[in-house]
Amino acid sequence: MIMLSESTVVPTVLDQLKALSHEIRFELVRYLAGGERCVCDLEALLILPQSKVSYHLAILRDAELVSSEQRGKNTYYALRQDQLFGLGGALLNDIFVQSSSLTHQDKSIC
Repeated sequence: MIMLSESTVVPTVLDQLKALSHEIRFELVRYLAGGERCVCDLEALLILPQSKVSYHLAILRDAELVSSEQRGKNTYYALRQDQLFGLGGALLNDIFVQSSSLTHQDKSIC
């Protein structure tokens, strides 16, 4: 995570990929791709207890991949599509950073 100030922490590309890499969280994202859902709906879809679903949703929220809204006693989650769409480009930018040319190396093995 990148710290912008004492109170602002921005997840890195790697943080977001780690959040998506767990099978339960990946399934949550797939369900949320169909639209906003209440935690109770996600429990039923995944056949998991509320505590486990909420735990994984919190990781996705910390990675800024989902947003949440409290309505009465229920919490509704929605996919942050802007973050997911941006993740692909950010990943490519991180992989293909400007690096020194590999055409000539003084201490090359080959």
